Amino acid sequence: MDNALARLPSLDLLRGFVAVARRLSVTQAAADLFLTQSAVSRQIRALEDHLGRPLFIRQHRALALTADGERLYRLSDAWLTQLGAQIDAMRQRTGLPPVTLTATIGAVSLWLLPRLGEFQATHPGIDVRVSAGNRLVDLEREGIDLALRYGPATSQPPEALRLFDEKMVVVASPALGLQPELEANDMARLTLLEYDDAARPWMDWTEWLAALGLSAALARPRARLAFSQYDQVIYAALAGHGVALGRAPLVAAMLADGRLTALRPRTTPLLPDFAYWLIPRQGADTASRQQLVAWLVEEAERTRALVARWC
Repeated sequence: MDNALARLPSLDLLRGFVAVARRLSVTQAAADLFLTQSAVSRQIRALEDHLGRPLFIRQHRALALTADGERLYRLSDAWLTQLGAQIDAMRQRTGLPPVTLTATIGAVSLWLLPRLGEFQATHPGIDVRVSAGNRLVDLEREGIDLALRYGPATSQPPEALRLFDEKMVVVASPALGLQPELEANDMARLTLLEYDDAARPWMDWTEWLAALGLSAALARPRARLAFSQYDQVIYAALAGHGVALGRAPLVAAMLADGRLTALRPRTTPLLPDFAYWLIPRQGADTASRQQLVAWLVEEAERTRALVARWC
């Protein structure tokens, strides 16, 4: 008997395709699926190879669906939405409500996503939904249980839990072969990776160059690369494209396992009293949320211990 099911691509490939088609961004789709960018890219290539035709048009810093991709997206998006609704209904009957969490793209991609598999392994009955975005959302209005936010203590509600403080360290891939003490004469052969955010002046290279005894006018790096999202800065550093200003809590695990190396100017600029906070929505406490909060607090404690090695 002809088995049409055997000829279908795997659910993982279709799920990855729908996530990218919805966002038209591999980076955002990866955050939605708790996967790395490279894993999602491999899923798209595998699906295109399976079908023997492209599904996306790769443009400069943008994606667009081909005609075949548009047809497949309309069909598979509707099907996966219906499937997800049915699974949610079945899970709700188990008495374990899902927990929703919002966080910035950088915090999700660099800190939460690499750890979330451990929570899923130890709490298989709890469904966690993560919304990654830099927009400040209203937890009550949007029905979100928890927020992982970044900012000063003065802007946080009384119920906020301080997870870890903002600390910075210069980082680079070991493949660049840099000495631990970054010197002024290193500038001519370095590419500086920058986060393009005027609201965070302490993440601008100007103050860090001054810590090396250089003014921005005198410092002439080989090149500069600027990114609109912070996780892109760190991915560029991991790829060996240059030197980055690392938010220590977000890169501590990469320093610990050797994917990044910490570099030290003789002095470092003063940082504002910013921190990462866990904020619960009022009146929405459940056993599932309590377990996720307890796990996040434990992970934050481990992160603080790692950060202490370099800052």
